[in-house]
Amino acid sequence: MLELRRLVDEESAMASTGIPRRKPPSKRSRRARAGHGNPIAHFFDHFAAHVTKWAGSPLAFGSALILVIAWGLSGPAFGYSETWQLVINTGTTIVTFLMVFLIQQSQNKDGEALHLKLDELLIALKGADAGLVDVERLDEDKLLALAAACSARARSQRRKRTRKGRPGRRSAS
Repeated sequence: MLELRRLVDEESAMASTGIPRRKPPSKRSRRARAGHGNPIAHFFDHFAAHVTKWAGSPLAFGSALILVIAWGLSGPAFGYSETWQLVINTGTTIVTFLMVFLIQQSQNKDGEALHLKLDELLIALKGADAGLVDVERLDEDKLLALAAACSARARSQRRKRTRKGRPGRRSAS
């Protein structure tokens, strides 16, 4: 437990309550939350959310499948030429390239929301290690050390529970 706290405390500024806090939002992000932020970022956020939701739908899959089948069936009409092949290669490359950015935006947003929810649970639960709030901001080495410390703590807790649950040994008479 002390090892966990030490690792987290090295990265986090502890408030008087002992709970590390996120950096206060900048004026820019407060305006963005109030709807007065960068309109391009706002548009991109909504666009990315809608496109990624649609891209994961059965309709999107069906549309892509029909497009690929139609392209394949059109091969004889174009003599399976290099241009015919280039159409599908270029199209899929462009779509893939753009989708990477849209999906990454949605994952970043979802990940941040998930971390905020987990942080709130850590703060609210009695007995939870509030030092783990914002642990996702640690660098890789500290995160690995924290994971090892958590695993050791879990093994120790399991051994304690196992010992408590065992009935005392009785001698065979």
